[in-house]
Amino acid sequence: MGRRILFIFILVLVSTAAFYFVSSKYQNKQHIEPLLKQGDIAFQTLSGDLGEAIQLATHSKYDHCGIIYKEGKDWYVYEAIGPVTKTPLDEWIKRGNSCHFVIKRLRDSNLLSNTMIEKMKNEGKEFYGKDYDGYFDWSDDKIYCSELVWKIYKRGANIEVGKLQHLKDFDLTSEPVKKQLQERYGSKIPLEDTVISPISVYNSDKLILVTEN
Repeated sequence: MGRRILFIFILVLVSTAAFYFVSSKYQNKQHIEPLLKQGDIAFQTLSGDLGEAIQLATHSKYDHCGIIYKEGKDWYVYEAIGPVTKTPLDEWIKRGNSCHFVIKRLRDSNLLSNTMIEKMKNEGKEFYGKDYDGYFDWSDDKIYCSELVWKIYKRGANIEVGKLQHLKDFDLTSEPVKKQLQERYGSKIPLEDTVISPISVYNSDKLILVTEN
């Protein structure tokens, strides 16, 4: 009986500690909202085999990104994660590993006038609901996260955030990456296909750091 009570006490203690640990990270979201501007780009790390492969292939811990917009009083991240959707900022932060995120902004943020932001939003609407492109094709039939960010900026503001690359430019030597390539392409890997990675957007010299957690 005593051991059972001790076990329950430890379980409650650990659960409470975990709750406050996550909550303390999550509460940072309340502090970043005053720093945000529409059009900011948010980066995070997600769990899963695909995320791991992207990190290894691109030599980056960031495997996901989206564009921040505001509607009324609420902030959202417009993203391709499954079907293209807008995710409330608080949900987006909590989904990332350890609630870690980085937010970047155009070095010359004055380029994004209200009119330009609306144009970017309208460009984004063309992709809303489209399926995630796990083959990383450059067409608009399906779309992946960094492709969505790049195309919205390019088509809506005529700004290229990140350098376009080819699949062959990445490190394709690790086993997790080989597994993902085999599952998608078999023996016919499209090495010349155009690709934009999250880290390429992240490293754009057109962007500056706003905040991170």
